[in-house]
Amino acid sequence: MLTVLGELVVDLIPDHAAGAGPEGTAPRFVARPGGNALNVAVAAGRLGHPVHLLARFGTGPLAANLRRHAELSGVDLSGSVDSRDPVSLAVVGLAPDGSADYGFHVLGAADWQWTDDEVAAAWPTGSRALHVGSISSWTAPGCDAIAGLAERLHRDGTALVSVDPNIRAALAEGFGNTAAEVRTRLDRLLAVADVVKVSAEDLAWLEPGTTDLDEAAQRWADRGPGVLLLTDGGSPLRIARPGRPLRTHTPPTVTVADTVGAGDSLAAGFLTGLLEAGVTTRPALDDLDDEVLDRIAADASLVAALCCTRVGADPPTRAELDAARR
Repeated sequence: MLTVLGELVVDLIPDHAAGAGPEGTAPRFVARPGGNALNVAVAAGRLGHPVHLLARFGTGPLAANLRRHAELSGVDLSGSVDSRDPVSLAVVGLAPDGSADYGFHVLGAADWQWTDDEVAAAWPTGSRALHVGSISSWTAPGCDAIAGLAERLHRDGTALVSVDPNIRAALAEGFGNTAAEVRTRLDRLLAVADVVKVSAEDLAWLEPGTTDLDEAAQRWADRGPGVLLLTDGGSPLRIARPGRPLRTHTPPTVTVADTVGAGDSLAAGFLTGLLEAGVTTRPALDDLDDEVLDRIAADASLVAALCCTRVGADPPTRAELDAARR
């Protein structure tokens, strides 16, 4: 069982086909469920893997849509928390190549308010992996409770810990955060991570001036995780392990609708692949054969590519993945 802990976000995605009104000043948007944690959990659920989502469901007219979206994908919500705080909102801008830019409306939102007691009560017995990341993992006050859980699991060796920084610069350098604080909070998580997924865009913020992605991937792997995945859009996925040669995988070429949720889909595909291969402990991860790892990474890359062919965070089902693989 995989457990995902983090935020729920309503993504307002532009509907370019609908136009922007007679004066061009009234663009139309479609409200779609999103957020790192919800996207990862839904992607895992659609792949048929047992998954728990630990989230704080806020209030507002779109809150029920988020819950229903998870339930339709088979996600277990029994450990989630009902909150009187508002739901997070992101207004998405899309470039011609489908890449996304975000404007956030998240002041006082439910996602950042985790407490130690809530996290302890929510953690499901028997889960063998925890995935955390993005805004909730580096925003106070809830980030401390999330880091505490990750540290306990690492210390006990009862579950793999997966971390995705998923930096959103507008919130990492505002919204009560400073860049130094965010880096310190992420360092705490990375110190206990078994799997790390980081993007070239994340690295550009975390380590300004980084130009050699091969060197960066290997250096990050040597910090402690068993596997480091470095994504770079449609460029090859870098797969680094401590003390081993760097490996790469070229993602399939697809017609991109947008890239919303692609990284989250890749994380879900990779983690479910590990768990289904019987990798539920750090020793098992360290002993994993490179060829098996390559197959898992290839499947994860295909999951992400299929998500890119559709608008919003809309990952494929297991049947769709199997058909694309064939």
